[in-house]
Amino acid sequence: MKITPGGIRTPDQRLRVFVSSTLRELAPERAAARTAIERLHLAPVMFELGARPHPPRQLYRAYLDQSDVFVGIYGSNYGWVAPDETVSGLEDEYNLAPDLPRLIYITQSAAAREPRLTELLDRIRDDDRASFKYFATPQELRRLLEADLATLLAERFDLSRTEPTTDTVPVTLEPTMPPTPVPLTELIGRETEIHAVEALLSAEAVRLVSLIGPGGIGKSRLAIDLTNRAKNRGEDAAFVDLTPVNDASLVPNVVAEALGVLDTGDRPIAEKLTAALRERRVLIVLDNFEQVLAAAPGLTALLSAAPAVKLLVTSRTILRVSGEHAVEVGPLAVPDATRAGDPARVASVALFVERARAVKPDFDVTPATLEAIAAICVALDGLPLALELAAARSRMLTPAAILARLDRRLTLLAGGARDLPARQQTLRKTIEWSTQLLGPHEKKLLTLLGVFAGSFSLEAVEFVADASSDPDLEPLFALGNLVDNSLVREEDRGGRPYYSMLTTLREYALEQLEVAGELEATRGWHARYFVELARSLEPSLRDGGQREAIALLNNDRDDLRSVARFLLDTRDYATIAEFAWALLVYWWLGGLLGEVRAWMDEVLVLGHELDDRTRARAQYFSQSITLWKDPDDRVVPGLTESAELFGRVGDRSGEGLAHLSLSLAAIAHRPPDAERAEASLDRSIDLLRAAGDGWGEAMALLTRGRLALVQRSVHRAVECFEQSLALARTQGEDMGIAAALQHRGWALLVLGHTADAKASFEESLATSARLGHAEGVAYGLEGLTAIAAAEGRAERAGRLLRASESLRRQTGLGDAASFSFHKHYLAPILAGDGAEELERARTDGSDLSIDEAVDFALQHT
Repeated sequence: MKITPGGIRTPDQRLRVFVSSTLRELAPERAAARTAIERLHLAPVMFELGARPHPPRQLYRAYLDQSDVFVGIYGSNYGWVAPDETVSGLEDEYNLAPDLPRLIYITQSAAAREPRLTELLDRIRDDDRASFKYFATPQELRRLLEADLATLLAERFDLSRTEPTTDTVPVTLEPTMPPTPVPLTELIGRETEIHAVEALLSAEAVRLVSLIGPGGIGKSRLAIDLTNRAKNRGEDAAFVDLTPVNDASLVPNVVAEALGVLDTGDRPIAEKLTAALRERRVLIVLDNFEQVLAAAPGLTALLSAAPAVKLLVTSRTILRVSGEHAVEVGPLAVPDATRAGDPARVASVALFVERARAVKPDFDVTPATLEAIAAICVALDGLPLALELAAARSRMLTPAAILARLDRRLTLLAGGARDLPARQQTLRKTIEWSTQLLGPHEKKLLTLLGVFAGSFSLEAVEFVADASSDPDLEPLFALGNLVDNSLVREEDRGGRPYYSMLTTLREYALEQLEVAGELEATRGWHARYFVELARSLEPSLRDGGQREAIALLNNDRDDLRSVARFLLDTRDYATIAEFAWALLVYWWLGGLLGEVRAWMDEVLVLGHELDDRTRARAQYFSQSITLWKDPDDRVVPGLTESAELFGRVGDRSGEGLAHLSLSLAAIAHRPPDAERAEASLDRSIDLLRAAGDGWGEAMALLTRGRLALVQRSVHRAVECFEQSLALARTQGEDMGIAAALQHRGWALLVLGHTADAKASFEESLATSARLGHAEGVAYGLEGLTAIAAAEGRAERAGRLLRASESLRRQTGLGDAASFSFHKHYLAPILAGDGAEELERARTDGSDLSIDEAVDFALQHT
């Protein structure tokens, strides 16, 4: 009997996501997938969700016919092959979904995969219509799937921007759980180290553990595993990669960024980080600390101020600070010919085989190949990175051939690194051996990639490569070969490929650039690419492309910092000022204004002969960022000079923004100088309107509404906020929309229009969450706290208050700024019968995560 799509209905009639996997083997992963799908208000189509009075094959075929997205999750098992069938249900489901968007996830923790599953995965990798990623834990799978589905929906469905909705929040903030890198290899042979570190960290008196060992020994891989183990136990843990950081003073900034603490410029970031962590129990893992050892004393200061924080640090050298407990990470065990036993069970051999099979799925281990592999492991001293580089050659060479070439090449290279310890000499010679096997174009590109501080896009690689001394270099082809040889790693971010290199390989590449005398020139081209990127994205940051531009820049954040440092070191002050100015909105939304102010202060101190435009921009950043929190006698003169210089060079937009900041300074003055603020605003709006700067004009109208509220002209304030909102909607600019809605909400609430105020706060909150703007989310939660209080809902007000306070504490935003009046609306409840209920909701139970808080706040119950 043929089952038609209408014959068997899926359990839900919403947009449907079909989940394919083996059932019993991947039960935790299926549960994580279901959670991710339901959090986006989609319908998971899974066997366990509905009655099945039909044969399994008919059922999943009917379900697939009615589904919109296919999700495949694969572990070790291929699944059962039914009688009269040639493939398992797992493979049949994939075959039956060629026209659906296909999201594929492969677990890194799988044991040896069954051969037919390996064949299926090879086919999937070659299918350019399917996206696939690796994951380590069910929790990581949930995050990956939720993000990918949100991106897929944004790309495939034409959602109107003109009628915003607060029903769903597809993009959320989660500062307490920064992403941990996805390991590309199974952790092998580190049971002793894991036990030692976990035993130390479980001791109450131990606060700082360092993993010590040379480059390539596997410290980072071990740290990643320990981070994931802590997360899987339900603990708060954050992995912080310090690879791109060479300036010890930036360590607090990078740690704060990983933990969601915003550098808004109102206080030193180290102080904000300490305040955010003072009551937080968290394990912070700092990877590659050896290049910022000067920051080590700051770790002990942090531990002293935050008693529930523990640190796990990887470093090539001991930190030499009080309270440090060092665990040495040595090489993997190698086969011992004098002892009986199965060499395949030795850790170094197991790692080699695992990596060889990753590049050659049919890699066969026989007694003959095992002997050669064992000899390779001995020759490479059991160093994990060296073993991976050698195993990558298994695609073209047998183990015996690898051994022969490796032995010969290591001998030839023996004189190249005699000043290094023995193990480092082995690793260095293995890297050189690996690069010797590359073609000249691949060698050239590998050295050029050393200038990237973090991960890098294909577009960035092509730009830098085009400026190289090799006119025949084809970057796409060469990059593919580097990926195939495990010298560069590839990952997918929002549908775009990004690439990265291990720290040891990057160091080698930079060294080769310096030897060739091309380092400074290549850094210059690297900087030029990102300066041009900033110029190209400036319009998008101020209109409907804001979210996409921010996502793109977030992927390049390490390189943006690197470019700023290069421009400062080379005294190219005009370019860094232009670079900072183009990304003004990004620094603001990303909570990075404190760093930018430090750059501009450096420009003002060192750049004694600045051109007018550069000085105008530097003064603007230096003075405008802290005018609310730390006004002093320099702010108004500095902003006045900025406005005059912008006017001198004919930059109406810059002059208008400087006058806007001058109006804010007048409002922040105690008592507020309304007359001066009004005059500055009139000038600002005229200039911005003449410049066609709709983003700036919307901000100025918003400020005019704030001034009207200060003057107790509430109806005028609503009118100004409405004008600002209309202009921001015309621009399609989310930050301006969220800000205008939030301000309008307060004005409407003051007028007693509670329902309209509630709608404004809800849309503002949803927009800020989609944008990823933590401060906007905090303001939205506080607005809805006031609504709950006005409605007499003490328990709801208490929960929302707790959520907003928790968010401000975690992100270092401190107390609500002057434009949040929720405490005024809470006062009657705290003074009446509802005080106990409100305080109980505020203090009992555990904190909501940010996305949970947003979901709760937008519920209409």
